[in-house]
Amino acid sequence: QDNRISIWSAGDLGNAGLNGEYHGEPHLLCDIQHNGDVMDMQFLDQERIVVASSTGTVTIFRHHQNNQTLSANHRWEKAHYHVDQDTSCGGAACTGVVCNNPEIVTVGEDGRINLFRADQKDAVRTIDNADSSTLHAVTFLRTTEILTVNSIGQLKIWDLRQQRNEPSQIFSLAGDRVPLHCVDRHPNQQHIVATGGQDGMLSIWDIRQGTMPVSLLNAHEAEMWEVHFHPSDPDHLFTCSEDGSLWHWDTSTNVSEKPSFLHQGGRSTAYLSHSTINQSVISAWLSNDPTKDRMEITNLIPNQTLSVNSLDVLGPCLVYGTDAEAIYVNRQLFA
Repeated sequence: QDNRISIWSAGDLGNAGLNGEYHGEPHLLCDIQHNGDVMDMQFLDQERIVVASSTGTVTIFRHHQNNQTLSANHRWEKAHYHVDQDTSCGGAACTGVVCNNPEIVTVGEDGRINLFRADQKDAVRTIDNADSSTLHAVTFLRTTEILTVNSIGQLKIWDLRQQRNEPSQIFSLAGDRVPLHCVDRHPNQQHIVATGGQDGMLSIWDIRQGTMPVSLLNAHEAEMWEVHFHPSDPDHLFTCSEDGSLWHWDTSTNVSEKPSFLHQGGRSTAYLSHSTINQSVISAWLSNDPTKDRMEITNLIPNQTLSVNSLDVLGPCLVYGTDAEAIYVNRQLFA
């Protein structure tokens, strides 16, 4: 009922002790009330955060670092709605937001896509009936193109330069229309995209060819809520799930020579046969090099039972949130 946006300090990175342990406990810097459930959020720049609400409203909050307060900087009321914007209960949940300053793209349960600019009151562009089903997530493919995933197993590319309100490409999972919940694009090779959904499978797509995933990898035993390539080391990918697991997928070379990432075990090596991989594409994720025929998968939190709802990764740091109402920071991802 009572929701808040909070900014935390996670302790000082510069103060690593001799054994690599970090000093300084995480502590709350500031927080502010938020109307509705927080469905998604992303930093727009160093001090502004864009937040998606279950009420359909999209808000930009500003973090004032000089006095550690948060304030609402701009709000688009009912950016997403079912019947019309004026009905009191007409809001539809905004399920996803992605920023490429100053542009902000939002998607929602109403199948609508909005393009906002941080400095403009009204939407720059709205695609009203972008999808007949719920759009669960969105990410930028490049500055003028976005990717969306929906509740009937489709991945769609939208070119924001085109005036047509139609996707430029549609990809779909074969057979069962399994809802897709999350999507991320490879940071260097923009044709490689990863998605995850209700069946817990990790799908890797090459958007240059075909309309189906290049590989489907058995992953979690329940819904996959988030997938992220490591932004600076994209041979590493992270997924988290309703089943309480958070997997680190490692496709880098010489896997066997690496020290264990984590000491609590939970490691398994998946051997992928050639047949699962389309051989014409050279990438760690879509490779035909036999030495790369192994992928190491480590469950970073083997004994967790409650859902892991969200994760993000940067440098050696992984942060994730669970149904235990807790946020965890792992600072030694590659230790």
